[in-house]
Amino acid sequence: MLGGPVDVTVPGAPVTSDWLALREPADAAARGSELADRLSRWLQGRPGPHVIRDLGCGTGSMGRWLAGRLPAPQLWLLHDRDPALVDIAVAGLPADVAAEPRVGDVTALDATQLAGTAVVTASALLDLLTADEVERLAAACAAAGCAALLALSVTGRVMLTPADPLDAAFAAAFDAHQRRTVDGRRLLGPDAPPAAAAAFGRHGVSVVRAPSPWRLGSADGPLIEQWLRGWLAAACEQRPALVAEVEAYLDRRLAAIARGELRVVIGHADLLALPEVPS
Repeated sequence: MLGGPVDVTVPGAPVTSDWLALREPADAAARGSELADRLSRWLQGRPGPHVIRDLGCGTGSMGRWLAGRLPAPQLWLLHDRDPALVDIAVAGLPADVAAEPRVGDVTALDATQLAGTAVVTASALLDLLTADEVERLAAACAAAGCAALLALSVTGRVMLTPADPLDAAFAAAFDAHQRRTVDGRRLLGPDAPPAAAAAFGRHGVSVVRAPSPWRLGSADGPLIEQWLRGWLAAACEQRPALVAEVEAYLDRRLAAIARGELRVVIGHADLLALPEVPS
């Protein structure tokens, strides 16, 4: 067997800075610059500094990608449950951008706490929330009059080339895992992009969506392998019957990666919610 077994504990493991660093170039390539440009135009003429809250900031990849695309001056408030990641994020933002740490539960933010915020942003977060949490986020942003740029939410579309007969079974199990219930919270998973668009719409906020897929090829072998192991681990956790098939499947896929043959498209969606600017 190539590369060792799939670790079925992966889905519950903490997000690591190594994983976030590995995926950052793919995230940057996937995010829609058109939505960032729209947000920049919306911010033009508003008094600064522009307060931007990055929810689930991780190591700050969203700030590194977005700060230079928005007008100055900016103050980034970096929210995450992991203080070590927040410290990395604060240190890693551009030198001309002010940044402050915020450690805690991002789902607890309300309109009062968002007062004075110009933009709420997040990357790869919406699919980890529940429908109620997304509704509260939309309501809070609408009440506070702040924009929201929510990037890289999974859509459930995964295409591997060359195809394998087991692709569909693992994909379906992974999507079910994304929608699982954790501590009484039913996660939205790939239902998050349409649920978020509908939630903002209910609060009178216009929404623009754009696809932001990862398109991975021969130059992305380490990222494909780590993504693949996590994808399979989640699928097997959700559907244990797949454990009997996973090692042979992983062998085939790792061999294709080693030959530079495996291509993967992983669907994501970006969402920009813009309240009307008062006249």
